Amino acid sequence: MIDITIRLLVALLLGGAIGLEREYRAKDAGFRTHFLVALGSCLFCVVSQFGFGVDLKDSSRVAAQVVSGIGFIGAGTIIFQKNVVRGLTTAAGLWVTAAIGLACGTGMYLAAMATTLLVLTGLEVLNAMIPRIGTTTILVSFSATSMRQAQQAIDRLKQASIDIHSYELKDHRGPEGKRFGVNMEIKVKRGFAHDRLFDYLEGFDDITVSCFE
Repeated sequence: MIDITIRLLVALLLGGAIGLEREYRAKDAGFRTHFLVALGSCLFCVVSQFGFGVDLKDSSRVAAQVVSGIGFIGAGTIIFQKNVVRGLTTAAGLWVTAAIGLACGTGMYLAAMATTLLVLTGLEVLNAMIPRIGTTTILVSFSATSMRQAQQAIDRLKQASIDIHSYELKDHRGPEGKRFGVNMEIKVKRGFAHDRLFDYLEGFDDITVSCFE
């Protein structure tokens, strides 16, 4: 029981370490989700080894189902919204966290710790060292008092060589009268200074930025 408890505790700590990084990034699947995945995977592995007696011919069958079963949780974290896929990194993190839990369940502590260190290095250290590799999507929503002002703001962003992936222009009536809302997706390099977008839009007095993420 002491050995089993150590395996579960190590899985909890290593899975929780990855979860804390996701929590820091304000992801929905954070500390609790990751340590539960690691802990559950470890327990499945322990049960497959010791829960059915020593005469079990293939003790890996229960643990093998974790690899496919974790896909249901991973799929739940992936969101397709407005032609943008989000949550792939979190889903991959849950997948590798399950593998870390299985490694702890078999007593492969060094492999589990090394994997955890590599995951955290890839998520944090390398991301900070090479932030401009690849692109990311920024969602921007703003409103204007006239369609002409809204179109001029869009044209100004295009003239600044900003890649507008898609945009939607709608009119709505509020307490201040009729306004024209714009929801757009912008493709930029990682490390892009978000303040530049505000600089491009601040020249229009009648434009109000409502969402920026």
